[in-house]
Amino acid sequence: MNVEEFHNRLNELYKPPMDRFVQVDVPEIRYMTIEGKGDPEQSELQKSAKWLYAIAHLIKPEVREKMGKNFVEPPLECIFWADDPMDFKENRREQWKWKVMIVLVDWITDDRFSQALQELESKWGEMLGNRPALTVLNEGSSVQRLNVGDYSQIAGLCKELYNEHMPGYNLAVNGPYHEIYLNDPSRTEPGKRKIILRQPVCSADE
Repeated sequence: MNVEEFHNRLNELYKPPMDRFVQVDVPEIRYMTIEGKGDPEQSELQKSAKWLYAIAHLIKPEVREKMGKNFVEPPLECIFWADDPMDFKENRREQWKWKVMIVLVDWITDDRFSQALQELESKWGEMLGNRPALTVLNEGSSVQRLNVGDYSQIAGLCKELYNEHMPGYNLAVNGPYHEIYLNDPSRTEPGKRKIILRQPVCSADE
């Protein structure tokens, strides 16, 4: 898949419907990531996101030059899980683990990523905790849906996903729960926030 085909595929995946869950096939995607633990609203997640955004900003001119008018700045994404699945299902968020992520196109080399990180550390100082890394995520068959509005609605949609939609289609969880933030919540009115809920799945009979 060339850069243009990959970009078009990502665009398709970022446009699910609001009124229902749909099943999609997500290709292998390369991300720059930082992993952490704890309640996403009270942990180091937001600081980690700032590091990834800053690295992306350093690399952006090269990406924009190569992609031209097709360039669209990728959104922030997160996956969430827990060692005990019940901690996730029961919303015991202090036990959650998370990985904050931004898509990194394949032709940005590992060396260029490392160079950008070094440039940033020379300005901000060395990062405490887990450092940014490159991760390839292959979610494959997944169920997703768009939510527009306050994030308080997400819990209800997750209950619908896990308690109604997936059992109704004989589906089982096949990877961490995934959120994609299409706009910056810190700069967007609660009623206009856009977030994609995605859950990798497999047949419950497997």
